[in-house]
Amino acid sequence: MGEDTGERDRCWWRGGVIYQIYPRSFQDSQGNGFGDLAGVTHRLDYVRRLGVDAIWLSPFFVSPMKDFGYDVADYCDVDPLFGDLGDFDALVDRAHSLGLKVMIDQVWSHSSDRHPWFEESRQNATGPKADWYVWADAKPDGTAPNNWLSVFGGPAWTWDSRRNQYYLHNFLTEQPDLNFHNPEVQDAILAVASFWLDRGVDGFRLDVCNFYFHHQSLNDNPPRRFADGEPRGPNPHEWQQHIYCRSQPENLVFLSRLRQLTDGYGDICLMGEIGDDEGIRRLVEYTEGNHRLHTAYSYELLQPRCDAGYIRGAMERWISEGRGWPTWALGNHDFPRLATRWTQGSPSPEQLRLFAAFHLSLKGTICLYQGEELGLEQADVPYERIQDPEGKAFWPGKPGRDGCRTPMPWESDLRLCGFSDAEESWLPVSEAHARRAVDVQEAEGESLLQFYRAMARYRSGSPALREGAIELLDPSDQVLALTRNHGHQRWLCLFNFSGEPAAWTINAPGVMRIVDSESPLSRLSAQPSDGSHEEGPVQLGPWAWAFFDLGPADGGVRP
Repeated sequence: MGEDTGERDRCWWRGGVIYQIYPRSFQDSQGNGFGDLAGVTHRLDYVRRLGVDAIWLSPFFVSPMKDFGYDVADYCDVDPLFGDLGDFDALVDRAHSLGLKVMIDQVWSHSSDRHPWFEESRQNATGPKADWYVWADAKPDGTAPNNWLSVFGGPAWTWDSRRNQYYLHNFLTEQPDLNFHNPEVQDAILAVASFWLDRGVDGFRLDVCNFYFHHQSLNDNPPRRFADGEPRGPNPHEWQQHIYCRSQPENLVFLSRLRQLTDGYGDICLMGEIGDDEGIRRLVEYTEGNHRLHTAYSYELLQPRCDAGYIRGAMERWISEGRGWPTWALGNHDFPRLATRWTQGSPSPEQLRLFAAFHLSLKGTICLYQGEELGLEQADVPYERIQDPEGKAFWPGKPGRDGCRTPMPWESDLRLCGFSDAEESWLPVSEAHARRAVDVQEAEGESLLQFYRAMARYRSGSPALREGAIELLDPSDQVLALTRNHGHQRWLCLFNFSGEPAAWTINAPGVMRIVDSESPLSRLSAQPSDGSHEEGPVQLGPWAWAFFDLGPADGGVRP
């Protein structure tokens, strides 16, 4: 992308940083132990000081909360738990006054079984909405139509005696799948999009957007091929290749319809979540050109592995395609917290800063999950306090997602860390999180929170980091090396993803200088401390990183 500021304003998401807020756990304004929209509004000044471009709100719609808002009973209203439409409008107005864009989750692959659409659809097979959900007859022996499995365990089909048919649910029994093969369903969903766009939202995060269509043959999914000795996880859903239940070509046709609608509203971003065996290849397919999603993310960097080789491989798969625009997330509401997942549960300050520096140096859109900037670890939620249906189903092998959804710690000395005035919050506040609370890190000049703010400022002000081309340099067992180039700004970024010292040899003419050697970015990263380096080896300490300004000289950097 060029340096035209008007073009950048029209594409704020390109290179932008989006801060994901899980409203239920961000700030309680009503004193009932649950976060809400007014609480989010109250904390937007904090979000703005992070230096991010936008917020993404997880669902706040009317819901029986079987999956905590990802089971929607009314797509066009706010659940009373979170407030009302007036609270939402006030949030949008305040965010815009602070220069923040607002993106909201849209959960369209399925609804709640309490949604009026489904309640009408299940009455009989001849009504106006009979074909709005995926219904199928039983096999002659009464068993389900095929072998498809739910993400949350067990068959993806549930028998309904009113219709004497099975209905499809890729997730909970209470989350029936909408039938996107029906044009009326597509039109109804586009009307939902228009409703929120008319209220001023700046984009949508599309939950499992490759699940909208299924293959109408209802063929069995084949088994997944496991390598010799590879363990099978506790969830049998992962034992299949999901060829027929998701990622059908019709998905792309509908997304083109959605893109056409949103383009009429101006500067809107469509960001997709893509859960698919094909990973980044599917990401590219869903974002290439100007008629599908603007950006999307998959799960490559949400896995437990953080070695240089694995991370390089994930990035290489996207870069080799040379098409589409990725979003990179290191954490969200569905995965164990970054500080635990990438450190085996004992993070050091150096590791956490390395992760931040790496994340905010990538080409693409960046998603930062609430609390990541504080280095929050996965909370230990006792079994009797578990809320997540996945955690209840797979305990203890897979204790669920509650540990990354516990309340945000604002003030270390207050009960519930300032999240709520209630006697008890919906999930317990971790005692370990109190030591990393916002007020503690606000008072520390070199805290992780302050580091994230500094790194976000550098990204925002650096054309190379925000908009530049990326090149991965020769692989190393320890060091991930890449360049970011934009016009005359050329940066070399080195990251030692190991607990041992490492050397990386630079073959380039002239003297290079560590970017802003007086800033925390460099002062805490790598030798030499005087800020300059000539051609030759760079010594990186454990979990160290360095940003070198290569200047406008011709030629590349050769490891």
